[in-house]
Amino acid sequence: MSSVFWRAAFRVQYRILALADPLIRGVWRRYGLGITIELRVENRDGSGIRSRLVGLLRAGTSEYVGHPNGDVGWTRDLTAAGVGTLVYPDGNEIHIAARRLDKGAEREAAIRATSQQPFPGNLIYRLARRHVRATGVYFRVEPA
Repeated sequence: MSSVFWRAAFRVQYRILALADPLIRGVWRRYGLGITIELRVENRDGSGIRSRLVGLLRAGTSEYVGHPNGDVGWTRDLTAAGVGTLVYPDGNEIHIAARRLDKGAEREAAIRATSQQPFPGNLIYRLARRHVRATGVYFRVEPA
């Protein structure tokens, strides 16, 4: 079941991250930030490329990206395109195919992997786990 509190809390959190994005990207490019990676995906309307910093989650031998609060622009774009590019802080790029996960064991493994987020993200995801299970959008990513 979705939580009104967590829906609002994640919106505020991600709005703050968007405002701080230039500063965060500078630190990320220079030092890296845990599991953070840049995801580039073509906009649904074909008007260009959307770029977001996301966590690259690992569960077993699979890798995942996702958003805890339901669909947002980049998840809709990735659903539509089915492909994108992962960019590492050192500039290396990997073209990926992405498959949106339905509810089930694999999606649950991706959600549990959110504990890999750097603090305080790992704590927030853990506290919001029920909400994330109800609303989160996750993708398995593989080299294309």
